[in-house]
Amino acid sequence: MKKIALIVLMSALFTGCASVKMESKEASAKAKEFAQPSEGHSGLYVYRDSFVGKAIKRNIWVDGKCLGESGPDVFFHTEVTGGQEHVIATDSEFSPNELKVMFEKGKNYFVRQYMKIGAFIGGSDVELIPEAEGKAAVAKLEMATAGTCSR
Repeated sequence: MKKIALIVLMSALFTGCASVKMESKEASAKAKEFAQPSEGHSGLYVYRDSFVGKAIKRNIWVDGKCLGESGPDVFFHTEVTGGQEHVIATDSEFSPNELKVMFEKGKNYFVRQYMKIGAFIGGSDVELIPEAEGKAAVAKLEMATAGTCSR
């Protein structure tokens, strides 16, 4: 029985696709222009491109406010106040994982949300990515609609 449960769990982690509400192709293309943020702000791109956990949705928060619920191969774009630290957090198996980043005004930042195998279900975490690498990754993805988290 344990083997069957393990096989089902592993299948869910590596197959299937969790879908989330998406923005228009036009909005996605505009965000991929990577324009300089508005005065006094920083741009924030949070993306998910990991192979593991495609059947799992995960929430993303910025400073405790819902940025959105991610699925596979999506990104979010928002602006935050520059010149201060912000906390980007995501669900994980047992508790949220957080990343604290000091945002410089006028600069775009890229945070990758990645899935990882957990004890019962897949977990997730976030990491800061260099700008060139982040732009290349986001260019291959589509933009999800912000503002809706599952809880």
